[in-house]
Amino acid sequence: MRSHSDTALGHIHLLFHSVVAAALVRVQAYAALLALALVVDAPAAFSAQAAAAGTIESKTGLASYYSRRLEGRKTASGKKFRNDELVAAHRTYPLGTLVRVNNIENGEAVDVRITDRGASAQNRREGVIIDVSQAAATRLKMKKDGRVKVRVDVLEWGQDEKSIKR
Repeated sequence: MRSHSDTALGHIHLLFHSVVAAALVRVQAYAALLALALVVDAPAAFSAQAAAAGTIESKTGLASYYSRRLEGRKTASGKKFRNDELVAAHRTYPLGTLVRVNNIENGEAVDVRITDRGASAQNRREGVIIDVSQAAATRLKMKKDGRVKVRVDVLEWGQDEKSIKR
């Protein structure tokens, strides 16, 4: 016959194993989420490396975002524009340039590739220095405002021959 201490030890042993098993399941779930985040956010990881190397140039001005009606139109880079991609238009930066757009008003930031020319002449006269896709505008939390004050940090120059001299 088992003593009370043997029964108590048996219960502690079972409890310990169930706690360890539950913790292991949580660790595996967190590892899977981390792996997914690394795959989904690979451009951010790449740009974090570029940022570690330092900002090449910074400019401050206003950002606006692309209209939905421009979806599918050909950009200056030759690619079709997609509002769900993290891309932007800049008047002079070489196509393919990687920039970080920092919303000065709320501290949000997003890394985008320059794939098009813009902003329009009228918008430039009003201080707009970059047009971002709606996906980028969402990350910057600027869609309600339409335009926000930003700092654009160049992280890596593009290699496009079509670029306009700065």
